[in-house]
Amino acid sequence: MKVNIICIGKIKEKFYTEAIGEYAKRMSRFADFKITELADERIPQNASDKEAEAIKNREGEKILAKIRPDSYVISLCIEGEALDSVGLAKTVNDAYMRASCVTFIIGGSLGLSDAVKRRSDLKLSFGKMTLPHQLMRVVLSEQIYRSFMINSGAVYHK
Repeated sequence: MKVNIICIGKIKEKFYTEAIGEYAKRMSRFADFKITELADERIPQNASDKEAEAIKNREGEKILAKIRPDSYVISLCIEGEALDSVGLAKTVNDAYMRASCVTFIIGGSLGLSDAVKRRSDLKLSFGKMTLPHQLMRVVLSEQIYRSFMINSGAVYHK
């Protein structure tokens, strides 16, 4: 099994990197886990709606270029479906019945392009609150690990 997180931007804080590294290590017995970081586009101070859309589209093109054709794609979107941990575990398990790779997408600060959303098999929401993208990678990594633990019948979830 392969799990890939494709995200816009780099993590600058060591504590986020260490937390993600811990979940990656734990996940290694279940799947090949990889994070693909893509450069974010510079956003002008007072970007117009048209400029913002163009930036999202450029970032979207970078994301789409990195998605494996055999991937089940789950994009994190505020307007997506909210799942509990058991629901995500079921989704991940079902995805592996259809694809050899599950790819999660975290967009830039402006969100995801329509093209990325259309490519997605599932749009997933972690709620209506705004979280820093770096922290979202930690939360997502933990939830993916939790999914594997739930699917394996381990007591981690309790």
